[in-house]
Amino acid sequence: MITLKSKLHDTQTLSQVYKPEFFRIAVGKDKKKFDILIQSPHVYVFDQLQNQLKELIKSRNPKKKIAEGEYEARINEHLAGCPPEEYGVWVYYPWSGRMIHILDQEEFIDLRTSANRHKITTAERDLLGGKKVGVIGLSVGQSVSVTLALERGCGELRLADFDTLELNNLNRIRTGVHNLGLYKAYSVAREIAEIDPFFNVVCYTEGIQDHTIDDFFTKGGPLDAVIDECDSVDVKILCRLKAKELCIPVLMEASDRGTLDIERFDLDPRRPIMHGWLKHLPINLEVLKKLNTPEEKLAYILPISGLETLSSRMRASMIEIGNSITTWPQLATAVTLGGAITADTCRRIFLNQITDSGRYFIDMESLVRDIKPKKEYAAEESLLLEEYEMRSIALQAIERLKPTGYEPEMKKIERLIAAATKAPSAGNSQPWKWYLAKGCLFLFSDCEMALPFEDINSGASLIANGAALENLELEANNEMIDVKVTLLPLAKEKKLVAVVQFIQGTKVSAPLPHADLAKYIDHRVTVRAAGSKGNISKDKFTAMRKAVAGIPGATLAIKSNEADIAAIAAVAGVADRIKLLLPASHFEFFNHIRWSNDECMRTGDGVHIDSLSLSDAEIIALRMVKKQEVVRLLSDWRGGQALEYLAYSKVITSSAIGLITMPDYSTINYILAGKAVQRMWLTATRHEISIQPLQAAITQFTHLDTNQLKDVPGYLKEAIELQRKNFSAVFKDVDGGKAVFLVRMSIAEKPAAITYRKQIEKVLFLPNIRL
Repeated sequence: MITLKSKLHDTQTLSQVYKPEFFRIAVGKDKKKFDILIQSPHVYVFDQLQNQLKELIKSRNPKKKIAEGEYEARINEHLAGCPPEEYGVWVYYPWSGRMIHILDQEEFIDLRTSANRHKITTAERDLLGGKKVGVIGLSVGQSVSVTLALERGCGELRLADFDTLELNNLNRIRTGVHNLGLYKAYSVAREIAEIDPFFNVVCYTEGIQDHTIDDFFTKGGPLDAVIDECDSVDVKILCRLKAKELCIPVLMEASDRGTLDIERFDLDPRRPIMHGWLKHLPINLEVLKKLNTPEEKLAYILPISGLETLSSRMRASMIEIGNSITTWPQLATAVTLGGAITADTCRRIFLNQITDSGRYFIDMESLVRDIKPKKEYAAEESLLLEEYEMRSIALQAIERLKPTGYEPEMKKIERLIAAATKAPSAGNSQPWKWYLAKGCLFLFSDCEMALPFEDINSGASLIANGAALENLELEANNEMIDVKVTLLPLAKEKKLVAVVQFIQGTKVSAPLPHADLAKYIDHRVTVRAAGSKGNISKDKFTAMRKAVAGIPGATLAIKSNEADIAAIAAVAGVADRIKLLLPASHFEFFNHIRWSNDECMRTGDGVHIDSLSLSDAEIIALRMVKKQEVVRLLSDWRGGQALEYLAYSKVITSSAIGLITMPDYSTINYILAGKAVQRMWLTATRHEISIQPLQAAITQFTHLDTNQLKDVPGYLKEAIELQRKNFSAVFKDVDGGKAVFLVRMSIAEKPAAITYRKQIEKVLFLPNIRL
């Protein structure tokens, strides 16, 4: 009795077969086996030899138009008395049970490739027929292999892949569901055999390993080209080292933007592998084999893949790996294009039509594109203050002020400004300018850009200016200079934040009770590194609360239990993700990131990427989402959850969370909040407590409260509303105050990266003429 189990056993036996059997039945032993086979009800016989002979005769007589009635005689003449069933060869495909009658090798190849002429001449075809190509990895590799076989761009293929076919491979690998579970190498070899049974294919189903690589490269004669389409970093490097040793060219197609790499080790065996992009990394095979985590592999993968040249969809997809997808996507169109590009280039290398090495792009989205460019977000207008504007506003203010008649010497003024500019600001944007005239220092809010939902006196810039004022007052007290500060002296002129007047004397009339904080101005930094979760004593919390309470209306709430810290870590993570997904805040964030010391020195502002205390993988994630098109895609997919980890992973290591509140969102309260922030921060610095602001969430909650989220996608607005509830649950005991500044407190190492400041002459201005 035939059972399902016995049938499955038969199928498994056939899964190891990928070469057809040939029967030339004019030979006795072939005829005997052939006769036995065709008696089986499971063998299907196909005989189209007559048509093949007709095509052959037609192709060999291109100048003559042969009438339909002439073919029979010409075919008989060609057979020269040989019985038609014995002419040519019968090919049996065990995996499908098909027995097919075809022309024998020479005539078969001649006829099958006749449509290639003269794009490939007969002489070129014969030269190509002697070439051997090794293909490693069989997604794009499948397309390359089949295309090479179709054109007969070589005479032998060696296919290396240890993987078997899975259903999710069938979006890009041309095969049937009956081949699921079959080695990819066997699937490709069978497909080629069914196109051209005379084409030589050798399969390496263990892939490329130490004990297989020599055979792969040299058994049966050395390879003439290697096509690398594998995923393994160590194999990519190993195959190149071997190819370089044996002077064999390497090609690689990335199935993204039609990216093709050519490395002509045959012409220049001294050239570095991967165009020298890995020369800064150790090429030690034992080390490479031990690369297990994505972070360990990224250092090698990114120079190979080319982060800056990936398509926007591939960048966005990379962010989604491990969240909405398990691996990077590949499309049939890209794989098919890659097969064509690589096979074409391989043929031209063999025919000495291309000798260069390099990376090339055949990017269909660039070549065939919508002529209407996609609009990138940019700041609506520049709000940088010009000197004449400051002079005009200062004149108006002076008319309303009672002059003191005193101005300290310029060296002291410069020391005051130097201290003021060391205040914290969002993105280290330093949104201030100082104008000195008539014994008065005028502090102006100087924003570089206006975001759609902010004006010149956005909360962030006002807090920064308030912190700068606090520093100036502390330094003035240190310099024994009496100052009088008037906030918002011109009600209708929002750009003027404050006026500082100097009072002559040999000592300050009322020393500041917190004057000793001045000595910590130079030491205050933002620490974004992970904390140790170490305990902070209650007396230190009390000191920070007391410092904040010295500012009218300001309070500091501190949460130090693990549940509250975890809740705020989740809130901060979601807020950071939303910040990066929204065009305006995305633009602002990356506008403040500096990727090198040279860039920091040139601008004097911004945040050095190293000071963010990110892992290599996290820095790469930021580079991935730097393009607005990438985050636009992530937003459309409602994705980007991986971006939440950037903030969450740091906040969860905190010792405490601090929240400064004010009675309302008025302009003057934001300025006072800035003073409170700086007092709290300097006090924390004195007690060796690290501080990192978590303002993304506060900004979003403020915009929610003030109805400034009209253009935000509904699902993100809902996320902000949910996080607002979670946030309020943690700070439910804060009565009536408005949240203006959120920080994490931790015991953590300070960053090695320097925080740059603008030069004094860029922030302190003197009148060109007397006022």
